[in-house]
Amino acid sequence: MISANNVSLAFGKQKLFEDVNVKFFGSNCYGVIGANGAGKSTFLKILAGEIEPNTGHIEIEPGKRLAMLRQNHHEYNDVTVLHTVLKGHERLYEVMTEKDAIYAKPDFSDEDGLRASELEEEFAEMDGWNAESDAAALLSGLGIVESKHDALVKDLSGSEKVRVLLAQAIFGNPDILILDEPTNDLDLHTISWLEDFLLDFKNTVIVVSHDRHFLDTVCTHIADIDYGKVQQFTGNYTFWYESSQLALRQQAQQNKKAEARKKELQEFVARFSANASKSKQATSRKKLLEKINVDDIKPSTRRYPGIIFQQTREAGNDILKIEGLHYSNEGETLINDLNLTVEKGDKVAFISRNSLATTSLFQILMGEKNADKGSFSYGQTITTGYLPSNNDEYFTSKKDLLEWLSEYSPEGMDDTDTRGFLGKMLFSGDDIKKKVNVLSGGEKVRCMLSRIMIVGANLLIIDEPTNHLDLESIQAFNNALINFPGTVLFSSHDHTFTQTVATRVVELTPQGSLDKMMSYDDYIESEKIQAQVAEMY
Repeated sequence: MISANNVSLAFGKQKLFEDVNVKFFGSNCYGVIGANGAGKSTFLKILAGEIEPNTGHIEIEPGKRLAMLRQNHHEYNDVTVLHTVLKGHERLYEVMTEKDAIYAKPDFSDEDGLRASELEEEFAEMDGWNAESDAAALLSGLGIVESKHDALVKDLSGSEKVRVLLAQAIFGNPDILILDEPTNDLDLHTISWLEDFLLDFKNTVIVVSHDRHFLDTVCTHIADIDYGKVQQFTGNYTFWYESSQLALRQQAQQNKKAEARKKELQEFVARFSANASKSKQATSRKKLLEKINVDDIKPSTRRYPGIIFQQTREAGNDILKIEGLHYSNEGETLINDLNLTVEKGDKVAFISRNSLATTSLFQILMGEKNADKGSFSYGQTITTGYLPSNNDEYFTSKKDLLEWLSEYSPEGMDDTDTRGFLGKMLFSGDDIKKKVNVLSGGEKVRCMLSRIMIVGANLLIIDEPTNHLDLESIQAFNNALINFPGTVLFSSHDHTFTQTVATRVVELTPQGSLDKMMSYDDYIESEKIQAQVAEMY
């Protein structure tokens, strides 16, 4: 068990936490959520002892070992990959190192023999003889091939370093495992491996992630950081979100009788509990949900952006036609003979093992790059709204938010209306006086969404939209695309986003493309389709 007792922390005048009292225990997995700036990562560092709170303390059950996913990708540059993982169990690695040093002595004494014997006993108690094979198995499961296990960490790619540090955190069966954004830079298969690992993990897990599918799969509880407090709820992220929204609607209907409200909540819990039987966490989560007291369900105080995409002009039947499109980058084929007719109302998820392929396609369609071969044409009625994966070039000026958005406003729109679009994206008061060149990544994306909304396009082209956004903005964006009556072309590593929006999946490979009119889950779960895909890479 690990607990925070009366923990408070402030940076200058900004209070992040005030008198936080919370416990994490058992074989539960806690998803820590909160808006950008709420202090999710900081809270994990307080739990791990990396940041000292102003008041209060963290208490860990005696004899329990805590491990945390490190974010410093250069700390182990001169260490081999395998030994970096072994260092995740500090005491085990200390014993190994001392033991090996004793055996390497040319003048091995009786005292050395006694010490070596003590170390051997401790080494065996920690299952040290299986340490290297266990570490190698973790690395392989996370996609680090065996030939790289003896390489130095500095010789790995950025995404490989992330996987090595993840293997380090989960190595040696820690009693408390703390993970900050563990799915970053992981592909679909590796995320699935990690989900299965955590589902089988018998100890306490505390995780921060913006991946709702991941949170839904692995979490038994949600720890919500809001207004400097941490409040726990039973269930996964979707249960927390839907139940808090239901409670919020009930709160708005003040005339609804208490008994009717309680019955509605009870029916919601029962319905969600039944659905939990379909998940990987089935047994444990269903039992937890069945024990919920509906009085514990409270409305969230979180603010969600008001994202609504409306078409100024409805599109005709001709949307987009792509013929024989080819594109290579530095000799690597990214798009090969792409032929595609986009139909009105399609919501097409473009996927690829190489994200450069989808980004390059969108850049070609927006005139930012030229294809090596082939052509494309839009229908005469089409207007586009574009959200690139990297939007820095839009924010180089020193204009404030209102001046910036006014450049994209339709003729005749006044400042009050333009300000309203910023307000929908939670920019209000002095926020609109901010210079656009100092905005954070999340603020830039919200500005770009204001720009798309104000244009009123009927074809949206969206590249990795959830980067830099908090869960509230992701949820609002997700719902907006589901409800959008126009056509959408998009790419996303967010499983839930892709599954709930896409009506069609197009995969780009070096050997060609696959085009299927189906949901994302059906696409990735089809053994026949995945066999085809494997042959095309």
